[in-house]
Amino acid sequence: MMTAGLSLEQAPPFNVPLRFFLTAPPFLLLAAGLLLWQGPDLFASRWLPAALALTHLLTLGFMAQVMLGALLQILPVVVGVVVPRPRLTAALIHIPLTLGALVLATAFLGGGPTWFQAAAGLLGLGFGVALLAIHLALWRAPVVGSTVIALRCALGALLVTVVLGVLLSGFLAWGWRLPVFELTQLHATWGLLGWTVLLVTGVAYQVVPMFQITPPYPTWLSRGFAPLLAVLLAAWSTFVLIGWRAAAGWTGAALAVGAVLVAVATLWLLTRRRRKIGDPTLNFWRASMASLLAGALLWLLTPWVSTLAQAPQVEVLLGILSIFGFAVAMINGMLYKIVPFLAWFHLQAQLFQHVKVPNMKQLLPDACVRQQWWSYLAALLLLLAAAVQPRLFAYPAALAVGVAGGWLGINLLRVCRIYYRVLRSGPPGDLNR
Repeated sequence: MMTAGLSLEQAPPFNVPLRFFLTAPPFLLLAAGLLLWQGPDLFASRWLPAALALTHLLTLGFMAQVMLGALLQILPVVVGVVVPRPRLTAALIHIPLTLGALVLATAFLGGGPTWFQAAAGLLGLGFGVALLAIHLALWRAPVVGSTVIALRCALGALLVTVVLGVLLSGFLAWGWRLPVFELTQLHATWGLLGWTVLLVTGVAYQVVPMFQITPPYPTWLSRGFAPLLAVLLAAWSTFVLIGWRAAAGWTGAALAVGAVLVAVATLWLLTRRRRKIGDPTLNFWRASMASLLAGALLWLLTPWVSTLAQAPQVEVLLGILSIFGFAVAMINGMLYKIVPFLAWFHLQAQLFQHVKVPNMKQLLPDACVRQQWWSYLAALLLLLAAAVQPRLFAYPAALAVGVAGGWLGINLLRVCRIYYRVLRSGPPGDLNR
């Protein structure tokens, strides 16, 4: 494994990111349960309360959990800056984020204004701590490379996403008079294209060459993509708010082209990997980038193709491709790299020369990853089919999402079970790690 350039000695305790990673799969099970409960009706529109609840179970409960947990791990190891009091910081982010995601989903399903107020408070606390801690750490980075630039832009996009979410919660909880449709569009775009794409891209600059043994990303892309995307997002948002539809359309097209560039560049690098041994996590990378590419092309073509512009399924397809296709696939695959690696690293650090430490393949065999991959792929294809033919595919899609989420959780728990068993077999030490 290539670990050059990583400050592994600064890694936080294992249970700091692990609490986020283990919380994420149950939210896929909750999403599957909501799909089973609502059935085909949920696919009628992205604006339905149940669809909004499902969206936030995935974006807050699954995506944000792993992304913030991974950042607490990445900042000390990759960027070289330590988040102060990592256990306390993690708890102040994880607990309100988890409760806030559950409360917000309940609010969308009929909880009323009080539930939206509670969700706003919990999520405001969780994201507020995260933004403050990560912001202070990122701007102390000793070396400002392409990853740091992308992470800073991603953090800025998260701040915009959170502010827009707070404004929308004000409308739902306290009846503030706001341009709800426009703010919702901005909230979704900054969250998915800004925060998620920029964070994934910044991490990819490090992990794709390191884990997949590929050439590095082109310098022009790694240095220029994140700032340019942030500027385009700001320009697009301005045009949307002031009602300049033509300018917003052209700027949106430029954003879609940027997403296409990242997806194509990553897929191209994966074809040039120097490691000949098969890696089952490659499937998740390919599915993620293919979904990003398909979603960007669909977004690019929709304003210019009347058939697409008038089809009600297009928005649902875009949501599935961007959330479950792009983000969930990427996160799923990265968990299979991050969790076994961290378990191996912490065991090595604590038990070296005392106990034989299992390697990553022993912690999580490739067969387990491949089996869960097929369940994820089935879930993605069935969700896309359900967007077009909901009465035929909605319930199979729900079951497949549940199987994929449950299987992911079982695989991660397997790593943790082996980790703590080996840790207990060594000399007395800090089991809290």
